[in-house]
Amino acid sequence: MSINFDSWRQLPAAQQPEWPDRDELEKVVAELKGLPPLVFAGECDKLKAELAAVARGEAFVLQGGDCAETFSGATANDVRNKLKTLLQMAIVLTYAAKVPVVKIGRMAGQFAKPRSKPTEARDGIELPTYRGDMVNGFDFTPEARVPDPWRLLRAYHSSAVTLNLARAFTRGGYADLRQVHAWNQDFVIESPAGKRYEQLARGIDQALAFMRACGADPNEFHTVEFYSSHEALILDYDHALTRIDSRTGLPYDVSAHMVWIGERTRQLDGAHVEFFSRIRNPIGVKLGPTTTPEDALALIERLNPDNEPGRLTFITRMGAGKIRDHLPNLVEKVTASGATVAWVCDPMHGNTFEAPSGHKTRRLDDVLNEVAGFFEVHGALGTHPGGIHIEFTGDDVTECVGGGLEIVEDDLARRYETACDPRLNRSQSLDLAFRVAELYRSA
Repeated sequence: MSINFDSWRQLPAAQQPEWPDRDELEKVVAELKGLPPLVFAGECDKLKAELAAVARGEAFVLQGGDCAETFSGATANDVRNKLKTLLQMAIVLTYAAKVPVVKIGRMAGQFAKPRSKPTEARDGIELPTYRGDMVNGFDFTPEARVPDPWRLLRAYHSSAVTLNLARAFTRGGYADLRQVHAWNQDFVIESPAGKRYEQLARGIDQALAFMRACGADPNEFHTVEFYSSHEALILDYDHALTRIDSRTGLPYDVSAHMVWIGERTRQLDGAHVEFFSRIRNPIGVKLGPTTTPEDALALIERLNPDNEPGRLTFITRMGAGKIRDHLPNLVEKVTASGATVAWVCDPMHGNTFEAPSGHKTRRLDDVLNEVAGFFEVHGALGTHPGGIHIEFTGDDVTECVGGGLEIVEDDLARRYETACDPRLNRSQSLDLAFRVAELYRSA
């Protein structure tokens, strides 16, 4: 059977770079096509099965990581710190909310970002916008901002390094539940969230000691399942890393276990929806406040016509002031259609604003408010609030305001390190995890 996954090329593709040399791009694409897969189709299917459990209301998704990864961030320390934060959040949700957690990183591929404007101006100089390390450089110079297709190749190798480190940490003992205190040693003294986490860790210690005394020591306590994901924005890259699975004869995008379509690229007649309709990975779609029920149902028909459980996740990004008004109609109409989808809340992207200093930032209170609205809507409709999708870092940055350490707008310049949008720091991420656990318990 011949499968055409080139059909997207005949359709308009939003948010693609203007590569200055198409011949160079073709050379890079040819090299990418010959490289080994970063993930395997069987792993993608395993994630799909776990997301099917989420859609049934039996599990919860924790998806998070950098807004935009950088090549310089593919180091052992950076990867470990992000994983540590994700693991701590997952522990809070698993233990405090009593729910299995599917752990998905915005890691090992999140090197490109859609932008609202094609150019950026500073001091009277206008240059192309920075679109992520996969496309061009962050430095505000004409040379750095030229799209360079060879960066696609570097993105592949940085993704491979990150995945290798993540697998080593999650399989080599670092993710062992007996490490719950070690994950917190550098953090508990000064952080209110860290102190709260330490109390929870003591409870886990007692539970583990009881199980060992009973002769039980399951392997699940020593390793965790960790999956990679990114927005499949640059279609030349993700298409080049699409392979035919030898087991099934079906195409999988082996650049990540899960890929998603962004709010700016979900046009029904666009190239991204067409490409996603051909691959067999579990996929997500970001839905903003302008999404109508008709839009959502049409996306389901295009992307999951067979209603395969675990195949499609809707990631809502409404904004704290809009979610209670816009989400109910979407969830109600999709549920009434009989479609099987997992609902996940992105409480970050709808709550960005510019501080007087010029820094883009977000208030943790707005993030928490949107998550609360997400739970309220699903509680009222009797549907399952399936997870959260956030941008965070394992470092003590000052990019979002609020939280237990009381970061204010005047603090933003102190450690504002993001390459694109503001991220929660580790303390704020744990604040969020505890709040989500409370909401889940009371749902």
